[in-house]
Amino acid sequence: QGQLVESGGGSVQAGGSLRLSCAASRYTDKCLGWFRQAPGKEREGVAAINTAGTETYSDSVKGRFTISKDNAKKILYLQMNSLKPEDTAIFYCAASSWSAFNCPAAPSDWNYWGQGTQVTVSA
Repeated sequence: QGQLVESGGGSVQAGGSLRLSCAASRYTDKCLGWFRQAPGKEREGVAAINTAGTETYSDSVKGRFTISKDNAKKILYLQMNSLKPEDTAIFYCAASSWSAFNCPAAPSDWNYWGQGTQVTVSA
């Protein structure tokens, strides 16, 4: 079905903000989500949004990160505020055909992935 292409990663100091984008033109009928993987750690879910626009977040980012999508432009976003050094990771955009409404938690249930974008937060 084509690629998911992330952009917007970079380096920022603690307390700063970044916005990630993901071109997702072929996945608007699926759950869309953001995952991250830090060195030596397993990939973990960060946030997801279903086709109805319902958002879910991991406890570690709740209140700091916001997932959204522009249906007209077919772009998925992740606004990251109050960044912490522990947020340092490669961030991946993903789509799941498992369910359009109940976005799965496990990375193994997401079957389309972007190439990832590095986010580095310095103390």
